[in-house]
This record gives sequence, structure tokens and C-alpha cells, in this order.
Amino acid sequence: MEVGGARAPPPFWAGGPAPGQTYVPSGPGPAAGVLPFTRTLSPMVTGTSVLGVKFDGGVIIAADMMGSYGSLARFRSISRLLKVNDTTMLGASGDYADFQYLKQIIDQMVIDEELLGDGHSYSPKAIHSWLTRVMYNRRSKINPLWNTVVIGGYYNRESFLGYVDMLGVAYEAPTLATGYGAYLAQPLMREVLENKPSLTKEEARDLIERCMKILYYRDARSFNRYEVAIATEKGVEVEGPLTLEANWDIAHLVSGFE
Repeated sequence: MEVGGARAPPPFWAGGPAPGQTYVPSGPGPAAGVLPFTRTLSPMVTGTSVLGVKFDGGVIIAADMMGSYGSLARFRSISRLLKVNDTTMLGASGDYADFQYLKQIIDQMVIDEELLGDGHSYSPKAIHSWLTRVMYNRRSKINPLWNTVVIGGYYNRESFLGYVDMLGVAYEAPTLATGYGAYLAQPLMREVLENKPSLTKEEARDLIERCMKILYYRDARSFNRYEVAIATEKGVEVEGPLTLEANWDIAHLVSGFE
């Protein structure tokens, strides 16, 4: 409708919500094959602690093989450690699907790097730095990868042990622990290194096994089957599955928590 040669403005509520009624925005709906954006609001299958310790001439990390579906011990033989190449390894706690996604990307990155044939490979620091960018990028999109990752390796005669969480928070340390291990295992590992700053490979392994056993006793999401990855100048070696020897003879004496 035109008034005096000019087009009249549309009604005030045109294309908007009618007073007292629910507003349904126009646009392509499910019938057009367009699905809404989804985000991981909570992890499904999760893994618990990852432990890492530097020693004289290398690094050792360990993680159990439990995949928990909530409080259900659903999967008991999943690997949460990854050998990236001959100098670098990593372990992840948190959502197992997100870890599998990261693993696929890293595996393809390593293949692409090897195809170049230039004699270079990803160092532990490079993978650690790359993961900080990936994690922070996904966090900034409000769609994080729900993992905490421990990166270890031995490159150019130098041990490396680094941490990255789902927000992109990152640091390096001589001992690292994720999940419940940050409360139970980390104090024990720090105490040992305070008394003896440089451990041998055997001492570091004994320390890791002791901490894994304590976590098996105390962490309801842990398991007595675990894997160990060791990086030295000879390369990266993943051992396992290994089994902890536990003793529950005094369990009946624990009371007062019912």
C-alpha cells in the first residue's frame, strides 16, 4: 500500500513475535536437513589419571586401561598412551572419544611429516606447543576437547615432560599427574624428587608403580591393568598391559564411610 506515492512501513510486529504467542523463527529446519550445533556438555567414556616422571636420561609416563561410563567400569582394556614417534609419547585422561580424535590427527601429521623426507620429525616440545594451540582454539569456540594431556619425550639429549589441559593451560614440570592423581600421586612424586632430584630409570619406574598402586586402592575410576611408556635415547617403548599386585586383606577393617 502506498500513501502519497511513498510505500507505507510494514506493521510493527511483522516477522517478529506476536504479543502473547511463542515466537518460532523462520529459516531452514530439520526437514531441510540442517541440524543444530551440538557441544560436548559432559564426557561419556572417560579415563582417569596419567602420571609422568623425568629421570636421568629419559621420561616415563603411565596410565591404566579403564574406560569408565559414568561410574560403570565399562571398558577394561583400552590404551590411553600414544607413541607419536621415536622421540615423543603422550597420555591422556578425560573423554576417550576426544583422545581418539586427537590420535587420528597426530598419526596423520606424523605420516605427512615422514613423507617430506627431510630428516626432521616432531619433537616433544613441538607436539606440546601444537596441543596448547589446539586446546585453546577449541576452548575459544566453546567446544573443547575434554582431555588433559601429558607429553613426554627425549630429544637432543634432553628430557621433556609437559602438561596441557582442555582450556589450553600448559606448563612443564619434572613430575606430572592428571585427574585424581594430581591429589594423591603428585605429592608423593614431588617428595621423592625433593629428597633426590635425579632419579635412575629403575627408581622412576618403582615410583610410578607405587603411585599406580595407591591410585588403584583409592581412586574408584582406576584399574589394576596399566601401560607404561618410556622415552630414552634408544627411542620410545610402550610396555603393557601390566598388572598390579594388590592386597585387600585389611579392607574389612576400613569402616565409618557407609
